[in-house]
Amino acid sequence: MNIHEYQAKEIFRRHGMPVPPGDIATTPDRAGELARTYGGSVVVKAQVHAGGRGKAGGVKLAKSADEARSHAEKILGMEIKGLTVEKVLVTPTEDIASEAYVGVIVDRSSKRPVFMVSREGGIDIEEVAATNPEAIRRLTVDPRYGLLPFQAYWLAASLYDDVKQQRAAAKIMGQLYEAFIASGASLAEINPLITTPSGEVKAIDAKMNIDDNELFRRKDVEALRDTSSEPPSEIKAREASLTYIKLDGSIGAVVNGAGLAMATMDLIKFYGGEPANFLDIGGSSNPEKVVNALDIITSDPNVTVILFNIFGGITRCDDVANGIVTATGQMEMKVPLVIRLTGTNEEEGVRILEEAGFSASTSMDDVVKRAVEQAQ
Repeated sequence: MNIHEYQAKEIFRRHGMPVPPGDIATTPDRAGELARTYGGSVVVKAQVHAGGRGKAGGVKLAKSADEARSHAEKILGMEIKGLTVEKVLVTPTEDIASEAYVGVIVDRSSKRPVFMVSREGGIDIEEVAATNPEAIRRLTVDPRYGLLPFQAYWLAASLYDDVKQQRAAAKIMGQLYEAFIASGASLAEINPLITTPSGEVKAIDAKMNIDDNELFRRKDVEALRDTSSEPPSEIKAREASLTYIKLDGSIGAVVNGAGLAMATMDLIKFYGGEPANFLDIGGSSNPEKVVNALDIITSDPNVTVILFNIFGGITRCDDVANGIVTATGQMEMKVPLVIRLTGTNEEEGVRILEEAGFSASTSMDDVVKRAVEQAQ
């Protein structure tokens, strides 16, 4: 689950980090009022779950309340990567002497939190990693003990030469780790962590991604979810208990099991196609899940063919077949279906599909090849 910058900053504040003041505006007039409160010189920032806000015109500097109002009027209602901006964060500008990057992420290879810090703040850490990897210092944290003070100082020493700034940065890193753990986050970053001309160290930007698997025990964090900033298809999938992630390709995939879904996407790429989504209907035998899955995929205008890849275990092939027949009877299918059914009740599933005018294969390679050919 993504949360907005202003929400991440509030979490950071609760853990003691030096975060500048700021508030949300949903109207241009409110943005102007906030700018006056903060002395006129402010940054107006679109709050939307999409990267590249600045490049899209969603982050503007204002030197007066009137200019803040004007910027807010242009930003509110604009679309950034298909998402409409419904609120802006208004926060005072800061005099910046230097910018650094500090972040902590769950690393799948080590299965532990990993800190990454760099003197090159203010730009994407991915860009730094690609062009200047030696500029990043990394530290794997033992979750039994957390970020120890000497480790935080070691990280901070790579950012600043001034001892006072090292101490301030080390303290902030400890607080960032506390916020990361307390929120069930998979990512927490400050970009940039700045120093001011007077030597202060401040976190002027905040980003957090929350692990969905943590939400059942963190209702206060779950309450931060903003569905207006999420793609409608992902909201619909979550409500239908489906695991769905939209991608940029043209082959819509309906698969049971996360591992099989990943293998299916790999095979689509291997044969020259591009998957349009990751969609796992799970292990239950509920035909309604298939209906919901097709409804979600067919709402994507980029999809030119739909691939079913079902390996029946707990999921029964006949239930999936009934779901396909029910769904296609309820909606007008404008793209072809390519179907693989194998496993539990395979023969019954194939019979149901054939009676409805569909065909099904048991070969994963064959159906993926066919889907790629039809997509092209």
